[in-house]
Amino acid sequence: MALFKDLNIEESILKSIEKMGFTEATPIQEQVIPVAKNGQDVIGQAQTGTGKTVAFGIPLLESVDADARHPQGLVLAPTRELAMQVSEELTKLGREKGITSLAIYGGQDISKQIRGLKKRPQIIVGTPGRFMDHMRRKTIRPEYMNTVVLDEADEMLSMGFIEDIETILKEVPEDRRTMLFSATMPKRLKNVVSSFMQDPVTVAIKSKEMTVENIEQRYIEVHEKQKFDALCHMLDIDPPELAIVFGRTKRRVDEVTESLGIRGFAAEGLHGDMKQERRDAVIRKFKRGAIDILVATDVAARGLDVNNVSHVYNFDLPQDSESYVHRIGRTGRAGKSGIAFSFVTPKERDHLKIIEKATKKPMKQQSVPTYQEALAGRQDRSVNHLQESLRKGDFEHLMGAAKSMLEEHDAETLVAAALRTMTKEPDQTPVRLTGEAPVHSKRRGGGGGFGGGGKKGSYNRNSSSARKRTDRGDRGGRGGQDRGRGGKPQAKVKSLGFKK
Repeated sequence: MALFKDLNIEESILKSIEKMGFTEATPIQEQVIPVAKNGQDVIGQAQTGTGKTVAFGIPLLESVDADARHPQGLVLAPTRELAMQVSEELTKLGREKGITSLAIYGGQDISKQIRGLKKRPQIIVGTPGRFMDHMRRKTIRPEYMNTVVLDEADEMLSMGFIEDIETILKEVPEDRRTMLFSATMPKRLKNVVSSFMQDPVTVAIKSKEMTVENIEQRYIEVHEKQKFDALCHMLDIDPPELAIVFGRTKRRVDEVTESLGIRGFAAEGLHGDMKQERRDAVIRKFKRGAIDILVATDVAARGLDVNNVSHVYNFDLPQDSESYVHRIGRTGRAGKSGIAFSFVTPKERDHLKIIEKATKKPMKQQSVPTYQEALAGRQDRSVNHLQESLRKGDFEHLMGAAKSMLEEHDAETLVAAALRTMTKEPDQTPVRLTGEAPVHSKRRGGGGGFGGGGKKGSYNRNSSSARKRTDRGDRGGRGGQDRGRGGKPQAKVKSLGFKK
């Protein structure tokens, strides 16, 4: 494994990396950085959590003139959350060089973004629809972009952004450097590579380097109607530091969030139909621990970077193995261990096997938790709280009352009574959740990373209802001439973050 100091990185950027506390490059960083620094186009393939933002971020930052008064780098991302995260990471990396990045995305007041552009950021990170909006308004001039990055390109394809991407690539300089990261390479994406990339070099991380060894994976076989009680019992038995509960649809997220609140859990939902201000507020609360459970859809959780997530619950199984890896990759970060639970209905056993085969890691089956186990979990927490109180002391003012009670009762009875008072029984308030159809195993079609070759009736990210939950509300027009740049298609991706 290479050290960053051995990769011939500019001193100012290396200083930022060191201030962030990192010294060792991940495999994708070690291989992409030297190629991209030479000005070559790159296709990257890597799993989520392996460090691709830094892999393309360092060469991008090195190509930027800090004294120039216009944006020189563009990163296109499929979701608002990923755009915000990438922008934040690039700003940290470029701080010592004096480079700033601005995230632009649908759902936020465009006038606020225009004010941000007046501050002259050197790098723009945005969703395709909103970038098109700024091009039409001429608030961004694409002719100065010397580097373009397509992050999670297959996701942008599956969400319907491919024509916008092609239009944008026709407007940026033809001699730019292009970096594309994608998990799959469907035909439409290969066309983008052949038309808009020049002799790209493919960097692929082998499967043995795509492991999730620090994430324990388990599944619970339950009927649809048992899922919610099982989830609540699990939260009682093993309370998470922070947890993400994944649902397949917006309705599911809303209903599970409301039901968890009814049962007394501090939970908030996150999905694409929420206003951006609300989404940002929920993420801030989750990051600082004001809530410890986030219920989210796959799209809404894309790019979410929180290091203290201890548990992931797949309340609904994802459509495919790539989605599964993205989901469980929200835990086990920054060198910490994590645990991921998947709820599997009897009709989803075959789909579970497909996920296990793709990840090359069989899951351990866990029995459905019971009410008594949940109560025992709450009692254990009461014991822990009582022991913590003993360690802290500061109860001299209560000693008189304690001695008086000991004259009437034995110590064991008093402790048991204290624990009984401290332990609230698991809430069994009835809740109402709309049933979800099981995920059926299917052969992968020629679509993007999600829902390709989907079955009728299954949730498909290409469907019109799914697209309404994405960034397509501010989609722009299309046009321009194809400049026909040559190149050979290869590769795929998924990644993020540093390795300590």
